[in-house]
Amino acid sequence: MPYRRLPKTDKARLYALKKAIEFGKNMPVEKLPISCKMLAQANAYLPVFEELVLQYNMTFESRVVSSKKYRQITRNARMYVSHFIQVLNMAVMRGEIKKDLKLLYKLEPDDFTVPDLSTDDALEIWGRNVISGEQQRIAQGGAPLAYPTIAKVKVHFDIFADSKVSHMTHMKSTLRNHQRVIEMRSQVDELILQIWDAVEAYYADLLPFARYESCRQCGVIYYYRTGEVRLSPKTDEDIVKANEVTLKMDFEED
Repeated sequence: MPYRRLPKTDKARLYALKKAIEFGKNMPVEKLPISCKMLAQANAYLPVFEELVLQYNMTFESRVVSSKKYRQITRNARMYVSHFIQVLNMAVMRGEIKKDLKLLYKLEPDDFTVPDLSTDDALEIWGRNVISGEQQRIAQGGAPLAYPTIAKVKVHFDIFADSKVSHMTHMKSTLRNHQRVIEMRSQVDELILQIWDAVEAYYADLLPFARYESCRQCGVIYYYRTGEVRLSPKTDEDIVKANEVTLKMDFEED
């Protein structure tokens, strides 16, 4: 007899609930292998769980698309902020800008390396620092830097900052919907386990293939082990014939 395995995916869970409900609709109450209470629970759980899974899948797909766009926007902003800091450092090294003015950008006067911009939070901090610093220096009478100008940097930084908020919203929405699915999965899994236990107990006295087919019609999912002989009508026929031979031999001995 193949072994059963509880659903591992939400799609399989929904399938199991739908099969149980479908079987219940086409079977007289007195012949139902599961209780009316279990069937009522399945009917109650299905639309709720299906909607939760749908919402999660939609927000997840939206997040995937958003994340791809966000990564490109972030790369652009990081490139412009980094390039601007490099241009500023070169202007200081050429003596065009006094090194103490680097403090306006929150940069150390004698440190000519580009700060770590590898994280989004760091990029946001240093983006604001260089924009504010350049605006202060210009307000003091300094000549604007070019290639890139701070206006160009600000355009890409503002797009990044807005996208970061949108990206975080997508992330939170996806995580929230995922958590809701996770919370209901345990309830669905418990119900499916109860249904399958009841179904197998109800058909326990049938021959292997008949039991296998009857349980499968109720949604129970079975898997064959490697090399295991598959059940068929002939399996049951062979068992019946073997039992008949045994009974005949016992009768003749008596």
